[in-house]
Amino acid sequence: MADQAIRKPPLAGRHGGSATVRLTPVAPASRISLRAPAGSVAALSTALGLDLPTKPKTSTRRDGRLALWLGPDEWLVIDEGGSDLVAAAGQSAALHSAVEVSHRNTAIIVSGEGAEATLASGCPQDLSLETFPVGACSRTIFGKVEVVLVRIEDETFRVECWRSFSDYAFGLLAEAAEDAAN
Repeated sequence: MADQAIRKPPLAGRHGGSATVRLTPVAPASRISLRAPAGSVAALSTALGLDLPTKPKTSTRRDGRLALWLGPDEWLVIDEGGSDLVAAAGQSAALHSAVEVSHRNTAIIVSGEGAEATLASGCPQDLSLETFPVGACSRTIFGKVEVVLVRIEDETFRVECWRSFSDYAFGLLAEAAEDAAN
């Protein structure tokens, strides 16, 4: 992983929310965009220390590591501890492509009873708990930004976005959080 300590997080010092929603910038993490054929999934899962999900719109989590299904042969893998995911995937000796995207992405946690309404203000996807349960993930849009959403608890979402759009996304989330409280 590229050294995250030398680069200021894009949302450093930002905070927002309302009486029903809390917005929390996530600490830097290591991330890879992983592409692999079905025959490589088992070996990569072993090397990465968690099962890569193979069902659409699902995720898996283990020991601070998160794997999000983005397509039939595509995952976003996040390690909150900052370990070298490219090297870990390379230990598999399985056919794959692992691209380091740690500096490209950042994340915002949207939590509280108004989290779903906050995200619904800018996302066309049905985020109800019945349709988008805990563990569900999806590449979608929020406002004008492509994001990857994952529901990590009943009232908590992780919003992954490119750091270049993070200020816009955070501002839009902050406005939506205020609206959700009314």
